[in-house]
Amino acid sequence: MAAPGKPDPAAVPPKAPQPQPQPPVKGAIMRRIFPFLLATNIFIGVYVFAKTYKRDQDKKNAETAAAAAAAAALSAPPAAVAKPAEPAPPPKRVLPPLSEDEQRQVYKWMLEEKRKSKPRDAAEKNKINEEKALLKEIIRAESLPRLW
Repeated sequence: MAAPGKPDPAAVPPKAPQPQPQPPVKGAIMRRIFPFLLATNIFIGVYVFAKTYKRDQDKKNAETAAAAAAAAALSAPPAAVAKPAEPAPPPKRVLPPLSEDEQRQVYKWMLEEKRKSKPRDAAEKNKINEEKALLKEIIRAESLPRLW
């Protein structure tokens, strides 16, 4: 038995250790994310504002140009109105014809590409084989047909 002033150690339950308070994780995350979200929101707002402002300016410039052209057309005598000269289309570039050796190299390259291709079904495989046979005949021929 225990002394009258002291409690019996077997009768008193042991004290449970106090749980450690968890650090405020949510607050730390918000402290880091909030400035990022704020900056992102500001940047998006500025971008949208700049795009709409530019679009509005383009519309105003087009309207003023159209109004100026209409005023100039009304004030000018009809004989003085001249059609603007349309720019001539650029001349087509004519390349020199390929020599037979270069043509053979092109046909050989085409044959190699046909060999690399993977057919999906039997019909496509037959088509590729026919094309390869034709290319082989062209390559082996003494004179090449003029295609271009």
